[in-house]
Amino acid sequence: MSKADERIRVATYNIHKGVQGVGPVRRLEIHNLASAIETLGADVVCLQEVRSSNRREEKYFKHWPLVGQADFLAPLGFEAVYRTNAVTRHGEHGNALLSRWPVLAHQHEDMSDHRFEQRGVLHVELLIHGVNVHVLVVHLGLIRSSRVRQLEQLKHFVQREIPAQCPVLLAGDFNDVGTRLKEALAPAGLQAWTGAAQPTFPSRLPLAQLDHVFARGLKPVSVSVPRGRDWWRMSDHLPLIAEFSLLA
Repeated sequence: MSKADERIRVATYNIHKGVQGVGPVRRLEIHNLASAIETLGADVVCLQEVRSSNRREEKYFKHWPLVGQADFLAPLGFEAVYRTNAVTRHGEHGNALLSRWPVLAHQHEDMSDHRFEQRGVLHVELLIHGVNVHVLVVHLGLIRSSRVRQLEQLKHFVQREIPAQCPVLLAGDFNDVGTRLKEALAPAGLQAWTGAAQPTFPSRLPLAQLDHVFARGLKPVSVSVPRGRDWWRMSDHLPLIAEFSLLA
C-alpha cells in the first residue's frame, strides 16, 4: 500500500461543555457524547469547550464523571490530551485531542486577544502510519478582528514550531465561514476540502459551517456531517468529519 492510499479520519466537535439547556432544565449530555464519538470512527478527534472540572455542575448533576471530560470521552485504546484555555469561577475548560495513534509530544499556546475571551491552541504531535503528523486544535474568538489576529498567530506558530516537511492538521471551531479562512490560511499551505459547505451550526437547524479541518502535506478526500435529532440534542454544534490521504 502506498502512502497515498493510507487514510486519516479526523473529527472536530464543539461539545458545549457536555451540558445542554439553561437554568433548571439543563441536562447532562456527556454520557451520550461518549457513545456518539465512538460511532464517528475517527482516528483523531479534536474537541472544543471541554471541561476538566466544574464544581457547580458536579454538585448539580448526579452522574457527573469522576474524571475530566477528555479522559471520559476517549474511546477504548485512545489517548487523551487536554489543555486549559479558560479558568472560570467554578472550574476550567479548553481544547482536547483524542488519538488512536501514539502521542509523541504536546504543548499549548495562549491565543487570548482580549480579557473577555480566553482562547488557546493545543498542539499535539502524532505518529500516524509511520509519519510524524502535527495536529492543532483551536477555538477562535467571537469578534472578527480577534480572529484575524489569531489566524496570524496560528501561521506564525506553524512556521516557528513545526518543521516545514511535516504534515499539519488544523481543526476546530473557527467561529467563521470558510471563504475568509481559506484566503487567510492558504499562504501557510493549509487547505481544506473544496466541495460544498457542510453546515454545523446551530445543530438543530444548521445554517453555517463554523467548524473546519485544514491540512498541509495531506490530500483532502472528503468531508461529512452527521445529522438527526440524536446529534442536535447533544451540543449546539454538529461534528464535522474530514478524511485525508498521505501525499505520495
